[in-house]
Amino acid sequence: MQITPELNERLTRVGPGTPMGEVFRRYWQPALLSDEIPTPDCPPVRVRLLCEDLVAFRDSSGAVGLVDAYCAHRRAPLFFGRNEECGLRCVYHGWKFDTQGNCVDVPSEPPQSRMSEHVRITAYPTYEAGGIIFTYMGPPDQVPPHPDYEWLRAPAEYVHVNKTGQHSNYLQAVEGGIDTAHISFLHNNDIQNPNQINLLDKQPRLDVDRSEFGFTYAGIRRVSDAASYVRAYRFIMPNQTMLSGALVNFTGEDFSDLGFGGNPNQVQGHIWVPIDDENTWNYNRWYRINEGDPFDPEGVKRLDHVSGRGPEDIIPGTFWPSHNLANDYNIDREVQRTKTFTGIAGISTQDLAMQEHMAGGVIVDRTKENLGSTDSAVLMLRNILLESADAVEAGKAPLGVDPGPSAHVRSGTAIISTDTDWRDIMKEVLAATW
Repeated sequence: MQITPELNERLTRVGPGTPMGEVFRRYWQPALLSDEIPTPDCPPVRVRLLCEDLVAFRDSSGAVGLVDAYCAHRRAPLFFGRNEECGLRCVYHGWKFDTQGNCVDVPSEPPQSRMSEHVRITAYPTYEAGGIIFTYMGPPDQVPPHPDYEWLRAPAEYVHVNKTGQHSNYLQAVEGGIDTAHISFLHNNDIQNPNQINLLDKQPRLDVDRSEFGFTYAGIRRVSDAASYVRAYRFIMPNQTMLSGALVNFTGEDFSDLGFGGNPNQVQGHIWVPIDDENTWNYNRWYRINEGDPFDPEGVKRLDHVSGRGPEDIIPGTFWPSHNLANDYNIDREVQRTKTFTGIAGISTQDLAMQEHMAGGVIVDRTKENLGSTDSAVLMLRNILLESADAVEAGKAPLGVDPGPSAHVRSGTAIISTDTDWRDIMKEVLAATW
């Protein structure tokens, strides 16, 4: 599929009324972390999502509101509002709104005024699970069931989530997340050791299988004459990936010397949520899959450090990386020459360095690409996104709105015999158990 300027616009713009913006608004999307509004009547926070400016607050009962950022009276900013007695009160003239956007008090009007009965602000429904507050921003008569991913069902102590900002359009972030070939290069953090599982075969063969929730794709690398290493990912519409460190060896060969660094009890993934056309939130999540082995604080610290999302990697008081384009991601050319492929510390920081401000700016000019055999998952992604945009314009539901199929899957990695099909031998590995 040759991307034209028109198709690139269709794929990347996410504001109200745009084709892809309307697709995203048919799904429940992460709006913020639960920890951002931790207690009833705590301060409200700004939320920018799909090019819309909103404010989130937790009322006195603990219910979460996600409402228009501006008061219905004179459009004053509700971020400065007083969170009190089950409502957010504008500090300009005292108008107060509940979590549903209803105006419940207009103290600047005469007592007999019934203005509050006819005034409201935009409010989107919310759903809280897995440490994330989700919202639905589409037509009220088409609200899908709540998301039911496996990691949302796991006990809290088995799940770790955080988020980081990215100065790029959502699509290049998602495309990076489903590109399995780059791990042999971008994430090679030990160039002195060629005996790494991702380096034995730098030209993975890709299988991409479309599904009801999006697609499953496997990067298959030969690691011996009789064995292959398979990374089986899930892409869940419209912007979530599942990838795994859980390795299962189905062969009789010993590959322990290959230095596989994954945790056999751990699955990870991302949800790339458009802030607007040029900025993206990356919701990162890990979850443990074996009961009796929850996360511990030190394990969480290690995860964040290796990925480049530790406290030292984030600008204080924000969710934005301190290693960024302004300082060239603190690349160390000597480390690049002697130790790592990039000279950039942190896996996510390495991704950012490639994805932010690619050719064409924060929205990549895809008309100048030359795609190869390892880009088949990227092509599948673009096809189903465009098909979903067509479906929404035709008044139909886009792919994967029903959360049922995505509730029963997980990702996984395995070493299998070359004469077997990963789809068969990894069936149990790729099935949810929580």
